[in-house]
Amino acid sequence: MTFKVLLIDDEPGALEGMQLWVDWRSIGFEVCGTGSNGVEGLQLIKELEPDLVVTDVNMPLMNGLEMIAAWQAEQSSDVRFVIISGYSEFEYAQKALRFGVSHYLLKPIISGEAEEELAEIHEELVQEKEKQGMTQIALYEEIVSQLKELLQVELPGQRRVEPQRENTVLDRLSQVRDKWNFCLVQTEEASFADLRGKAAALLYEEEAMYLIDLDMNRFGIVYGDFPGEGGERDSCRILEELARLYAGQRVFMAIGEGTDDLLQIGHSYQTAREAIMHKFYDTAYDRIYRYEQTAKQSLNYRYDQLAAVEGIIGAFTLLDQAAYREAVDSAARSFRELLVAPEIVKKVVIHMMCIIMEYFKETGETKAKLLFEKYELPGLSDSVFILSDLMDLLRSCGTEGIELLLQEQSRKSQGMVHKINDYILEHYRERLTLKKLGEMFYMHPAYLGQLLLRKNGISFNELIHNLRIEEAVRLLGQSQLKNSEIAELVGYSHYGQFFKQFEARMRMSPNEYKNTMF
Repeated sequence: MTFKVLLIDDEPGALEGMQLWVDWRSIGFEVCGTGSNGVEGLQLIKELEPDLVVTDVNMPLMNGLEMIAAWQAEQSSDVRFVIISGYSEFEYAQKALRFGVSHYLLKPIISGEAEEELAEIHEELVQEKEKQGMTQIALYEEIVSQLKELLQVELPGQRRVEPQRENTVLDRLSQVRDKWNFCLVQTEEASFADLRGKAAALLYEEEAMYLIDLDMNRFGIVYGDFPGEGGERDSCRILEELARLYAGQRVFMAIGEGTDDLLQIGHSYQTAREAIMHKFYDTAYDRIYRYEQTAKQSLNYRYDQLAAVEGIIGAFTLLDQAAYREAVDSAARSFRELLVAPEIVKKVVIHMMCIIMEYFKETGETKAKLLFEKYELPGLSDSVFILSDLMDLLRSCGTEGIELLLQEQSRKSQGMVHKINDYILEHYRERLTLKKLGEMFYMHPAYLGQLLLRKNGISFNELIHNLRIEEAVRLLGQSQLKNSEIAELVGYSHYGQFFKQFEARMRMSPNEYKNTMF
């Protein structure tokens, strides 16, 4: 541990000798400056803030003892002093004891003796620093503990008990700054420890800034300002720096309404909690939200989710990706326009994703489990999401589900389509329709029609007509049946329809075809 030392003597040779003869660095000191009299020494102590001052006693303008007395009268900060005197000035050393100066060096300075004395002082400074550190830690913990008590949420119908103001630590601390406020930080569970650590490192040794641990992956920063004098800008700078450290992470930061009384910091905390809920409707994570932005806006806790759920799930069950995306976008617009409370939105989204997950089970348990883990349903209610990202999650979940279901249906339908085509080959002479086939094979007629088109390359109706005309051509060449009888045998109830379909495919009429055969 290195400490700063200031050297003061009116003899330039003595100053140079102290710098050259004493190995300051080896005993844990660094010379930060030199002065030639007590007046100059006082000014240098204020500017350089040394830990130790080594001063001659007998100097012009203001001697060393006068300088020590003047500094101690100001009580600006703790500084240790060592006086230098000769044997003939020993009475000065005795007088210095009254000022609490217990160390002195005799002229002429002998480097070995001086270093031994200064090494002892260094050890005292180390012990004092450690003691101060422990005291500061204890005081910090006491302040944090009392602040946490002020953040307790008031229960309905309960009157808050005001803390005692007399001689309390917080009452004294409140007077250190003109304004106090609360910055609330909410993180993901997985990143909470890392992000809290970054905040603690940034706030280390910052004055009037206290880190408060809360629940649900949240912590807060109580901070004091001097509005209008640069203090507010300093605290904002630190909070903005923290936001930059969190760049790329899903983190919410919100500042409450300031108060001039630290004992009312609970109000700042409550308003920060309101602000962080509105952060849900922001368009990015890296901005700090302020209560002033939302003071006149109220969140809606009454929302009829039926229409949104029906629209989204309806499009999903039809396996219509375009309609599904539009339904999700519509729900997002509705949430934003009505300012639906984030916890309500999350419940709606979780409900819809659970319904979708049930459909996933049709693709096999392994795939369903993987998707369940991918979309983090168990921790979604406590997660940090802005609305757009949450709806992106729902959109991705549904479109991926539709794709999987389509793949699964396609796989299953490969075997089914052969059965359907076999049935058509046996019954094309009957009044077959897609609706009738759909009922028989438990498929939606529209989906069945698309399936047959992909498999056969032609539509269902074209397939029926082709099969009928092929059979008619065979009968025309092998029997003496009338054309109307053949038309009825292959499945046409009206001869005109048979004639039209035959001519379209054979590029001639049934009679013309007969003439070519005989």
